[in-house]
Amino acid sequence: MKLVHVFDAYCGWSYGFAPTLAELLRRHADLRVDVVSGGLFTGPRRVPIREFGNVQAANAKISELTGVSFGPGYARLIADGSFVMDSEAAARGVAALRQTAPDRIVDLAAALQHAFYVDGLSLSDPATYRAVADAAGLDSDSVVDAFAAPGPAAAAKADFTRAAGLGVNSFPTLLAVEGDRITPLAVGHATADRIDQRLHALTAAS
Repeated sequence: MKLVHVFDAYCGWSYGFAPTLAELLRRHADLRVDVVSGGLFTGPRRVPIREFGNVQAANAKISELTGVSFGPGYARLIADGSFVMDSEAAARGVAALRQTAPDRIVDLAAALQHAFYVDGLSLSDPATYRAVADAAGLDSDSVVDAFAAPGPAAAAKADFTRAAGLGVNSFPTLLAVEGDRITPLAVGHATADRIDQRLHALTAAS
């Protein structure tokens, strides 16, 4: 069995889910996890953040349910409502980090979301990937070069296709995959304890 974590780096609920996923993997260190970008803000949804209504109220709800904090850098970035969340660029960045350190992608994806939601760094800016790579002890030149290369761009599009093929249209979604059997473990929000219960039930039924 492996897990497939379909998220979007610009999704607040995905940011809120990161500590839950980290806790789950602390309990189940043997589980393999594929991290797949879902493509939340692409095409006609790639618009200034002000067009999404009361973002602050939504973030307050995320904080209430998950315990994550939204930092002052993020507040400054979105203050005038003009910032555009581009999930294609973010997915390229995820793919570049995944290519560089595939075994660390869960932590790196969380670090990328921290860079946006706490530090207020744009996920379209190569400098953001340099900062994340440096903090993680990776070769930052390689990560930045990969961000602009054709491979991660193609990988981002493949992620979007894979997410759609899995029937995922809400982020985050955590799936258990075993052969042809795909079982949702969490959609949007769930505690590590609740996911654990679902995993145990799934294992018992096997």
